Amino acid sequence: MTGPVGGHHLRAGSAAGEGFDLLVTPESAGWGYSGLAVLSLDPGQSARVATGDSEMLVLPLSGACEVACDGERVSLAGRPDVFAHPTDFVYLPRDAVAEVTSAHGGRFALPAARCERRLSVRHQPAAAVPVELRGAGRASRQVNNFCAPEAFDADRLIACEVLTPGGNWSSYPPHKHDEESQTESRLEEIYYFEVADGPAGPGMGYQRVYASPGKEIDVLAEVRSGDVVLVPHGWHGPSMAVPGYDLYYLNVMAGPGDTRAWLIRDDPAHRWVRDTWADQPVDPRLPFGRNGEEER
Repeated sequence: MTGPVGGHHLRAGSAAGEGFDLLVTPESAGWGYSGLAVLSLDPGQSARVATGDSEMLVLPLSGACEVACDGERVSLAGRPDVFAHPTDFVYLPRDAVAEVTSAHGGRFALPAARCERRLSVRHQPAAAVPVELRGAGRASRQVNNFCAPEAFDADRLIACEVLTPGGNWSSYPPHKHDEESQTESRLEEIYYFEVADGPAGPGMGYQRVYASPGKEIDVLAEVRSGDVVLVPHGWHGPSMAVPGYDLYYLNVMAGPGDTRAWLIRDDPAHRWVRDTWADQPVDPRLPFGRNGEEER
């Protein structure tokens, strides 16, 4: 495996290409399966998207769009921004060409995974997205499990969104999924970040990735909106939302296993933290977008 082009922390704009704000492919990441693109469209603009040997989603980050593929035409209601509420999305099969059009403009994430099976184009409504409140106290966060194995059928792709209130830690305790076993999956992972603005401008957060047994990596990154951290292996976490700035990240995962599953192992040095949650309430700021239920 070669290393990722540009290192494991890709700053916003540094991995743009081919008309995308962000383009991470298995080749550019130096691994075998996971990919992610982010597409911005002006009002009335269209873009052609070829999936190649990967299955792909069209996931609105902001705005709405229409997706045409394989004779199907799907309208995505989308959302104002990633903190508003979960969104609907469309699944695109491998070996397909889609046209994405946005009447009013927007930004759209395209999580992808190299795969073998060719499935059908499908629309998943926002109301079908499972929303989980995970952790407690200052480890409270919200997980939108929109493309988790138990929530949506795909060949290899696993994807979810995590929203962390300012001052909280998520991806915590640190965990890994870099070995194939009965209790752990081998998955490459992409973290794509957005940070809520504060009254004086853009915010920031932090991401940690460190070595697991026999697998060297050392990342401590200040992340801002549009940044990406690539996790080929290693313990990862915490993801830190600094006080005053809510943190969003999109996780995209895929790997070589025969079973599409998200099985993780906590760093044994920090597993005890989970035992403290039973006596702590979940952060009352969760879930995000309470007032957006009608929009879903």
